[in-house]
Amino acid sequence: MKCKICKTENDICFQGNLLNKYDVQYYHCKTCDFLQTEEPYWLEEAYSRPINLSDTGYMVRNLLYSNRLTILLYLLFEKNDTFLDFAGGYGVFVRLMRDVGFDFYWSDKYTKNLFAAGFEWDNALGVDAVTSLEAFEHFVNPLNEISELLKISKTIIFSTVLLPNPIPKPNDWWYYGLDHGQHISFYSEHTFNYVAKKFGLKYYNIGSLHILTDKIIPKWILISLRFSKFGLHKVIARQLKSKTWDDFNKMTTKIIK
Repeated sequence: MKCKICKTENDICFQGNLLNKYDVQYYHCKTCDFLQTEEPYWLEEAYSRPINLSDTGYMVRNLLYSNRLTILLYLLFEKNDTFLDFAGGYGVFVRLMRDVGFDFYWSDKYTKNLFAAGFEWDNALGVDAVTSLEAFEHFVNPLNEISELLKISKTIIFSTVLLPNPIPKPNDWWYYGLDHGQHISFYSEHTFNYVAKKFGLKYYNIGSLHILTDKIIPKWILISLRFSKFGLHKVIARQLKSKTWDDFNKMTTKIIK
Protein backbone atom coordinates (compact mmCIF):
# COMPACT_ATOMS: atom_id res chain seq x y z
CA MET A 1 0.00 0.00 0.00
CA LYS A 2 1.33 3.47 -0.89
CA CYS A 3 1.95 6.01 1.84
CA LYS A 4 -0.66 8.78 1.70
CA ILE A 5 1.97 11.36 2.63
CA CYS A 6 4.99 10.58 0.45
CA LYS A 7 3.70 7.81 -1.86
CA THR A 8 6.37 5.30 -0.80
CA GLU A 9 5.26 1.69 -1.16
CA ASN A 10 4.82 0.25 2.35
CA ASP A 11 4.63 -3.19 3.90
CA ILE A 12 2.23 -4.28 6.63
CA CYS A 13 3.40 -3.23 10.09
CA PHE A 14 0.80 -5.08 12.17
CA GLN A 15 -2.88 -5.96 12.34
CA GLY A 16 -5.42 -4.52 14.77
CA ASN A 17 -9.00 -5.43 15.58
CA LEU A 18 -11.33 -2.42 15.23
CA LEU A 19 -14.85 -2.16 16.63
CA ASN A 20 -14.38 -5.70 17.96
CA LYS A 21 -15.12 -7.07 14.49
CA TYR A 22 -12.75 -5.85 11.74
CA ASP A 23 -9.19 -7.14 11.38
CA VAL A 24 -7.41 -4.13 9.90
CA GLN A 25 -3.90 -3.87 8.46
CA TYR A 26 -1.63 -0.97 9.50
CA TYR A 27 1.15 0.25 7.20
CA HIS A 28 4.24 2.17 8.32
CA CYS A 29 6.29 4.38 6.01
CA LYS A 30 10.05 4.20 6.46
CA THR A 31 10.51 7.39 4.43
CA CYS A 32 8.26 9.86 6.29
CA ASP A 33 7.36 7.81 9.42
CA PHE A 34 3.60 7.99 8.73
CA LEU A 35 1.40 5.15 9.98
CA GLN A 36 -1.92 4.48 8.28
CA THR A 37 -4.61 1.85 8.20
CA GLU A 38 -5.70 0.08 5.06
CA GLU A 39 -8.49 1.90 3.19
CA PRO A 40 -11.07 2.53 5.97
CA TYR A 41 -14.21 0.77 4.75
CA TRP A 42 -15.66 0.75 8.29
CA LEU A 43 -15.98 4.53 8.76
CA GLU A 44 -19.74 4.79 8.27
CA GLU A 45 -20.20 2.47 11.22
CA ALA A 46 -17.42 4.15 13.21
CA TYR A 47 -19.14 7.53 12.86
CA SER A 48 -22.59 6.37 13.90
CA ARG A 49 -21.75 8.72 16.80
CA PRO A 50 -19.74 11.84 15.80
CA ILE A 51 -18.13 11.94 19.27
CA ASN A 52 -17.18 8.45 20.38
CA LEU A 53 -18.32 7.20 23.79
CA SER A 54 -14.78 6.62 25.06
CA ASP A 55 -13.79 10.27 24.52
CA THR A 56 -14.17 11.20 28.18
CA GLY A 57 -11.55 13.94 27.79
CA TYR A 58 -13.64 15.99 25.36
CA MET A 59 -14.43 18.89 27.72
CA VAL A 60 -11.09 18.89 29.56
CA ARG A 61 -9.26 18.97 26.23
CA ASN A 62 -11.27 21.95 24.97
CA LEU A 63 -10.62 23.86 28.19
CA LEU A 64 -6.89 23.07 28.09
CA TYR A 65 -6.45 24.15 24.48
CA SER A 66 -8.57 27.24 25.04
CA ASN A 67 -6.09 28.33 27.72
CA ARG A 68 -3.03 27.62 25.62
CA LEU A 69 -4.38 29.18 22.43
CA THR A 70 -5.45 32.29 24.31
CA ILE A 71 -1.73 32.88 24.91
CA LEU A 72 -0.59 31.87 21.42
CA LEU A 73 -3.16 33.86 19.45
CA TYR A 74 -2.75 36.96 21.59
CA LEU A 75 1.02 36.99 21.06
CA LEU A 76 1.05 35.94 17.41
CA PHE A 77 -1.95 37.76 15.89
CA GLU A 78 -3.84 41.03 16.07
CA LYS A 79 -6.73 41.20 18.54
CA ASN A 80 -9.29 41.79 15.77
CA ASP A 81 -8.14 38.92 13.56
CA THR A 82 -10.57 36.18 12.51
CA PHE A 83 -10.18 32.46 13.25
CA LEU A 84 -11.87 29.28 12.08
CA ASP A 85 -12.18 26.07 14.08
CA PHE A 86 -12.26 23.33 11.44
CA ALA A 87 -14.00 20.06 12.37
CA GLY A 88 -15.27 21.97 15.37
CA GLY A 89 -17.56 19.28 16.75
CA TYR A 90 -20.38 20.61 18.90
CA GLY A 91 -18.89 24.12 18.92
CA VAL A 92 -17.51 24.03 22.47
CA PHE A 93 -14.09 25.39 21.51
CA VAL A 94 -15.53 28.22 19.40
CA ARG A 95 -17.78 29.26 22.25
CA LEU A 96 -14.89 29.21 24.72
CA MET A 97 -12.69 31.32 22.46
CA ARG A 98 -15.44 33.84 21.74
CA ASP A 99 -16.05 34.08 25.48
CA VAL A 100 -12.39 35.05 25.89
CA GLY A 101 -12.66 37.67 23.16
CA PHE A 102 -11.39 36.10 19.92
CA ASP A 103 -13.45 36.30 16.72
CA PHE A 104 -13.87 32.56 16.16
CA TYR A 105 -16.15 30.71 13.73
CA TRP A 106 -17.19 27.08 13.40
CA SER A 107 -17.13 24.51 10.60
CA ASP A 108 -17.88 20.78 10.67
CA LYS A 109 -19.40 18.61 7.93
CA TYR A 110 -20.49 15.82 10.25
CA THR A 111 -21.53 17.29 13.60
CA LYS A 112 -24.32 19.60 14.70
CA ASN A 113 -23.23 22.99 16.04
CA LEU A 114 -24.79 23.12 19.51
CA PHE A 115 -22.70 25.65 21.45
CA ALA A 116 -21.69 28.16 18.76
CA ALA A 117 -24.87 28.30 16.70
CA GLY A 118 -25.05 31.52 14.70
CA PHE A 119 -21.28 31.65 14.22
CA GLU A 120 -20.89 29.20 11.36
CA TRP A 121 -18.12 30.06 8.93
CA ASP A 122 -19.06 31.71 5.64
CA ASN A 123 -16.61 30.85 2.85
CA ALA A 124 -16.47 34.54 1.97
CA LEU A 125 -15.13 35.41 5.43
CA GLY A 126 -11.35 35.86 5.51
CA VAL A 127 -9.48 33.81 8.10
CA ASP A 128 -6.12 34.59 9.71
CA ALA A 129 -5.57 31.13 11.21
CA VAL A 130 -7.34 27.76 11.26
CA THR A 131 -7.50 25.60 14.37
CA SER A 132 -8.30 21.90 14.21
CA LEU A 133 -8.35 19.91 17.43
CA GLU A 134 -8.11 16.11 17.31
CA ALA A 135 -8.98 15.90 13.61
CA PHE A 136 -5.74 15.01 11.79
CA GLU A 137 -5.87 11.41 13.02
CA HIS A 138 -9.29 11.13 11.33
CA PHE A 139 -8.11 12.27 7.87
CA VAL A 140 -8.54 9.65 5.15
CA ASN A 141 -6.35 11.61 2.74
CA PRO A 142 -4.24 13.93 4.92
CA LEU A 143 -2.44 15.83 2.15
CA ASN A 144 -5.73 16.69 0.45
CA GLU A 145 -7.23 17.88 3.74
CA ILE A 146 -4.17 19.97 4.61
CA SER A 147 -4.12 21.45 1.11
CA GLU A 148 -7.76 22.53 1.50
CA LEU A 149 -7.04 24.09 4.90
CA LEU A 150 -4.12 26.04 3.44
CA LYS A 151 -6.50 27.60 0.92
CA ILE A 152 -8.26 29.14 3.93
CA SER A 153 -5.14 30.22 5.84
CA LYS A 154 -1.39 29.67 5.73
CA THR A 155 -1.42 28.99 9.47
CA ILE A 156 -2.93 25.77 10.81
CA ILE A 157 -2.84 25.17 14.57
CA PHE A 158 -3.87 21.64 15.44
CA SER A 159 -3.65 18.88 18.00
CA THR A 160 -2.87 15.22 17.61
CA VAL A 161 -0.76 12.79 19.65
CA LEU A 162 2.55 11.95 18.01
CA LEU A 163 3.39 8.37 17.08
CA PRO A 164 5.77 6.92 19.69
CA ASN A 165 9.12 5.40 18.81
CA PRO A 166 9.27 2.43 18.78
CA ILE A 167 5.78 2.00 17.31
CA PRO A 168 3.47 0.38 19.89
CA LYS A 169 1.55 -2.79 19.23
CA PRO A 170 -2.23 -2.39 18.76
CA ASN A 171 -3.22 -3.06 22.38
CA ASP A 172 -0.34 -1.02 23.85
CA TRP A 173 -1.41 2.47 22.76
CA TRP A 174 -4.80 3.98 23.54
CA TYR A 175 -4.59 6.45 20.67
CA TYR A 176 -5.17 3.78 18.04
CA GLY A 177 -8.82 3.98 19.14
CA LEU A 178 -9.55 0.35 18.43
CA ASP A 179 -12.89 0.57 20.25
CA HIS A 180 -14.30 3.31 17.99
CA GLY A 181 -12.35 2.88 14.74
CA GLN A 182 -12.15 6.59 13.94
CA HIS A 183 -8.36 7.05 14.14
CA ILE A 184 -6.77 6.01 10.87
CA SER A 185 -3.74 8.33 10.42
CA PHE A 186 -0.78 8.69 12.79
CA TYR A 187 2.10 11.14 12.50
CA SER A 188 5.53 11.78 13.99
CA GLU A 189 7.56 15.01 14.05
CA HIS A 190 9.40 13.63 11.02
CA THR A 191 6.08 13.26 9.19
CA PHE A 192 5.07 16.84 9.89
CA ASN A 193 8.50 18.17 8.91
CA TYR A 194 8.06 16.31 5.60
CA VAL A 195 4.59 17.86 5.15
CA ALA A 196 5.88 21.34 6.01
CA LYS A 197 8.67 21.06 3.44
CA LYS A 198 6.24 19.85 0.80
CA PHE A 199 4.01 22.91 1.25
CA GLY A 200 6.84 25.38 1.83
CA LEU A 201 5.90 25.93 5.47
CA LYS A 202 7.52 25.80 8.89
CA TYR A 203 6.54 23.22 11.51
CA TYR A 204 6.48 23.87 15.25
CA ASN A 205 5.74 21.27 17.89
CA ILE A 206 4.54 22.03 21.43
CA GLY A 207 3.71 18.59 22.83
CA SER A 208 0.37 17.45 21.39
CA LEU A 209 -0.14 20.92 19.86
CA HIS A 210 1.32 21.60 16.42
CA ILE A 211 1.63 24.50 14.00
CA LEU A 212 2.10 24.51 10.23
CA THR A 213 2.65 28.09 9.10
CA ASP A 214 4.47 30.49 6.81
CA LYS A 215 5.28 32.63 9.86
CA ILE A 216 8.51 32.62 11.83
CA ILE A 217 7.45 32.11 15.45
CA PRO A 218 9.95 33.24 18.10
CA LYS A 219 10.87 30.50 20.53
CA TRP A 220 9.81 32.63 23.52
CA ILE A 221 6.21 32.60 22.26
CA LEU A 222 6.19 28.81 22.10
CA ILE A 223 7.72 28.58 25.58
CA SER A 224 5.13 31.01 26.95
CA LEU A 225 2.35 28.47 26.34
CA ARG A 226 3.71 26.47 29.26
CA PHE A 227 2.67 29.31 31.56
CA SER A 228 -1.01 28.53 31.03
CA LYS A 229 -0.60 26.24 34.07
CA PHE A 230 0.29 29.34 36.08
CA GLY A 231 -2.65 31.37 34.80
CA LEU A 232 -1.05 33.49 32.06
CA HIS A 233 -4.17 32.99 29.92
CA LYS A 234 -6.24 34.67 32.66
CA VAL A 235 -3.97 37.70 32.63
CA ILE A 236 -4.29 37.93 28.83
CA ALA A 237 -8.07 37.46 28.92
CA ARG A 238 -8.33 40.62 31.03
CA GLN A 239 -6.75 42.53 28.13
CA LEU A 240 -9.50 41.37 25.77
CA LYS A 241 -13.22 42.08 25.53
CA SER A 242 -15.34 38.95 25.85
CA LYS A 243 -17.90 38.47 23.07
CA THR A 244 -20.38 36.65 25.31
CA TRP A 245 -22.71 39.60 25.85
CA ASP A 246 -22.42 40.98 22.30
CA ASP A 247 -23.15 37.49 20.95
CA PHE A 248 -26.19 37.27 23.22
CA ASN A 249 -27.52 40.55 21.86
CA LYS A 250 -26.83 39.47 18.29
CA MET A 251 -28.62 36.15 18.66
CA THR A 252 -31.64 37.53 20.56
CA THR A 253 -32.06 40.20 17.86
CA LYS A 254 -32.13 37.45 15.24
CA ILE A 255 -34.74 35.53 17.22
CA ILE A 256 -36.99 38.59 17.60
CA LYS A 257 -36.79 39.29 13.86
